[in-house]
Amino acid sequence: MNIFVFDIETIPDCNASRRLHDSPEWNDSDAANALFLGAREQNGRDFVAHYLQKIIAISGVLKTQKGIKVWSLGQEEADEKELITRFFDGIERFSPTLVSWNGSGFDLPVLHYRALLHGITAPRYWETGDNDSQFRWNNYLSRFHQRHLDLMDVLAAYQNKAYAPLDRIATLLGYPGKMGMAGDQVWSAYQEGQLSAIRHYCETDVLNTYLVYLRFEQMRGHITAEDYQTASDELRHYLKQENKPHFNEFIEHWPIP
Repeated sequence: MNIFVFDIETIPDCNASRRLHDSPEWNDSDAANALFLGAREQNGRDFVAHYLQKIIAISGVLKTQKGIKVWSLGQEEADEKELITRFFDGIERFSPTLVSWNGSGFDLPVLHYRALLHGITAPRYWETGDNDSQFRWNNYLSRFHQRHLDLMDVLAAYQNKAYAPLDRIATLLGYPGKMGMAGDQVWSAYQEGQLSAIRHYCETDVLNTYLVYLRFEQMRGHITAEDYQTASDELRHYLKQENKPHFNEFIEHWPIP
């Protein structure tokens, strides 16, 4: 079975803001501030609506029989359409089990709206059994199916009052937690040209999610304690081999039990 743990990072869609407000003369700061103001007026905080979020990074941990890989899709200069196309092309190719933290509540709805905007086709992802009967009872779209496992949703027993932040759960379990920045700092970091740092931050998020997933798999009896340790060792070995600064920092904050 192929496993793809994923996370996205987004910024306000400034072009959409200019279009919706009929203000083509606005610069990006003006356009973003208009979206933040609208969000505050609507819900009391700076959370821009899903369809007005532009994807600037998609990171993942891909686990297959051949091994493990951690990376961000596309090159830094890749545009949003390419990132999303690569994401859904991966599903077409590997039909993986998707794993996320709040993917049902944020990442996938954003991907849906942005794929719609860019005219991206993803038949495997949207399959519900019409062309492949095995997807009738287990697909990516139904909340209680397992082709997409939203760990936050499942661990909270689908009760929003019980939702927990990834950073807190990862830290509680002895993993590094968030590193480099937080989600509410992405827009300012992007404005400063720190796309590389944003991609690295996104990669450490999926690393935390993958480790929580392994612990969850052990809890529900899908893997043994020995399997969990083997998978953890495999990831640690991979990160050491890659020898990237943010991976090395992750290892430094991930004590060996």
